[in-house]
Order: sequence, then structure tokens, then C-alpha cells
Amino acid sequence: MDNSLPILLIPGLVSSPRIYAPIIPALWRFGPVTVANHIRDDNMAMIARRILAEAPPRFALAGHSMGGYIAFEIMRQAAERVAKLALINTQARPDAAEASARRRALIARARDGGLHDVIDELVPLMVHPSRAGEADLRRLFHDMGDDVRAEGFINNQTAIIARVDSRPTMAAIKCATLVLTGDRDMLIPNTLSKEMAEGIAGAKLVIIPDCGHSPQPERPQATIEALLEWLRN
Repeated sequence: MDNSLPILLIPGLVSSPRIYAPIIPALWRFGPVTVANHIRDDNMAMIARRILAEAPPRFALAGHSMGGYIAFEIMRQAAERVAKLALINTQARPDAAEASARRRALIARARDGGLHDVIDELVPLMVHPSRAGEADLRRLFHDMGDDVRAEGFINNQTAIIARVDSRPTMAAIKCATLVLTGDRDMLIPNTLSKEMAEGIAGAKLVIIPDCGHSPQPERPQATIEALLEWLRN
């Protein structure tokens, strides 16, 4: 395409480029696709700075879950470089105290060699309840755990715990924005997706039916359709 736009995808917690594999070929038609590495640093500002240093000068940005937290930080650091923004199964709020305590317990277990046990416990929260027992999805998350490894998981969780509240800066976002989520996200309620869509001027909210926290592998066609409309507009 003559007007192609680079697309930068950011994975979520204990996720690697595999989470985006079902949708990348469709997005690639619109421009070169890069999946950011978000496991090398343990705070959001440093993660965003490193991603920006490696990113094209201007790009469409999509962040899933933790990737959305990073996307908000990228908008604070370099909004002028982001042509379009997609926030996928994420939220603008900071960690609650109870959530941070749970994360610290998971960090300790991962540090002691229990990452895959942790993943087994997380999978039912990462997908629609009807898919919690699907072997292919469970294998995907374990494979991504092997990609990320305990060090990456610990970096992710440490950064998530310390993230700032992005609600005060939502009104400053001026680019075309998609807020995408599943109707049965067991980790981030739809009310928090609606909060983002209402807080960002002109944002479009899409709720995919029969879908949990991971729409890319759960409902790839619906995810593709929403993202293609976002890229075209």
C-alpha cells in the first residue's frame, strides 16, 4: 500500500509474539509489523523508552493487557509518534493493594522455579470460562512462558505493580483510538474498558462476544475485523 503505516504490537504479562500470531498476517497488509520486547526492564518508563528507541519514527500502536499499560506510558513520552492507538483488554487504573500483594506472591513462586505452576493457575483467568480446559490455549501460554522465562515474568510483574494511574492523561490522547475487549474478560471488567472509551475523545469501544482476556487466539477473526476497521479509519 502506498500509504502503509508501521504497526507496533505490545504483548501482555507472560506473553510473547505468539499471542499476536493469529492476526499478524492480516495486519501486515497495512504495513510492516513489529512486536515489541517488553521483558528487559522492570519499570514502565524504561520499558517504553527502550521500545520507542527501537520503533519506527511514526506508527500505529496496539497494546494488550500489560501492553496497554505500556502504551499509555508511550503516549505520555511520545504521543506525536503514535498515529493510532488500540487498547486491548487493558485498563487505565493503577494496581490495587490486593492485586499488588498477589503479584508479589507470584513473583516469589516464579523466582523459586514455579513459573509453569503459576501459568497453570493464570490460564483460567486469561481466557473465556468455556475455554479454560482447551489444550491448545493452555499450551500457548506455557510456550509463551518459555519465551519470557522467570526473569521476564518478574520484570513484567514488578513494572505492573509500580505503574501510574493513566486516567488523568486519557483526555490528552487525540489520535484515533480503539478500545477492544471480550465480553467475559475474567481479569479486567468491561466497565474499565468503557471507562477508557469514555475518557478518550472519539474512542470506539468494541466488545467481542463469547471472548475472554485473550481475543487474538480466542476470537481471531473478530479481532482482525475490529483492528482492520481501526487501521482503515
